[in-house]
Amino acid sequence: MAKPISIARKRILTEEERQQQALDQLTADLADNGAALQKTLDIVRELHDSGLLEAAQSMLKAKESIVKIAVGQATRKPVTNIINNLMGTAGILSEINPELMKKLASSVTTGLNDAEEHLKQHKKTRLRDLMKAMNDPDVNRAMGFGIHFLKGMGKGLSDK
Repeated sequence: MAKPISIARKRILTEEERQQQALDQLTADLADNGAALQKTLDIVRELHDSGLLEAAQSMLKAKESIVKIAVGQATRKPVTNIINNLMGTAGILSEINPELMKKLASSVTTGLNDAEEHLKQHKKTRLRDLMKAMNDPDVNRAMGFGIHFLKGMGKGLSDK
């Protein structure tokens, strides 16, 4: 009867065998992905021919300087003011009812179109025209909206 195997020996590859295996794997990968590699080489060739590859390489080498400049520019007072104003505006817009905003934007567009038509007529507006306009329900609605808007804005501006 044969003696049972009690020790399993792991074969340790030499450096040359590991390199050969790596080359074999690379050759297989190249064969499997030939079309994709060809497209990649075409892209790199175009980048090189246009000078963009050299520019990208220079940017990578100078990345610390570029970051310092970008951070310096981003921390300037005007830039921080813009960022703070955008954040404040976003906060205001998030509190406004979207349906009201849509209606208001549509009304502004209609008003601008009517105002443009009036400008094309080159007609002088007289005091009597203003008095008659107060009886127009559309003008009265806009005036009421404007007055109440200004009143609410005044409340918001008070120091109380």
